[in-house]
Amino acid sequence: MAEQKIADLLSDDDTVDTAEPTEVEADNHPDDADAGKEAAAVEVDEVESLAAERDDFKDKFYRALAESENIRKRAEKARIEAERYGSSRFIRDMLPVYDNLKRALEAREGEQGEAATALIEGVELTLRELLKVFERHGLEVLSPKPGDTFDPKVHEAIFEAPVADTKAGEIIEVSAEGFLLHDRLLRPAKVGVSTTTK
Repeated sequence: MAEQKIADLLSDDDTVDTAEPTEVEADNHPDDADAGKEAAAVEVDEVESLAAERDDFKDKFYRALAESENIRKRAEKARIEAERYGSSRFIRDMLPVYDNLKRALEAREGEQGEAATALIEGVELTLRELLKVFERHGLEVLSPKPGDTFDPKVHEAIFEAPVADTKAGEIIEVSAEGFLLHDRLLRPAKVGVSTTTK
């Protein structure tokens, strides 16, 4: 009786469709799953491609940053060297002036010593002032003395001679003083060296 009531209540339009899904409906579900997998795979490939591109740009950025830092350091070093050694050509041209002033003072014991006292004082003052300028610009005078040991790093041997009471490699005469500009040899001292062997 209850079954009859249920059957009466259900009309023809309200019947529940318990039939198996058609072939078309059954095929739609696997395609949707495949399409989703393909879309996910495409997204993963795209993310990996973007990550590789990002890493490439990051590498290029760091390389460019390192290169610019190296350029900055080289420019700073060049600036310091130009500041320290830029005047070396001018100073090298001034060295003969120094040499001539020294020679003038060494010759003062000559015949005109008394008559030229004022002139000699002027030369001494000029030489002192020139040495102050040299010192201000980092120039150091190398003044070897006879008896010092010859050093090829800062001396230039212009002659060799055997001299009694000396050792081989000993300076016997100084022809011209040498000069260092900061830590760089501008002109070696020109010296004569003994070849005497005992």
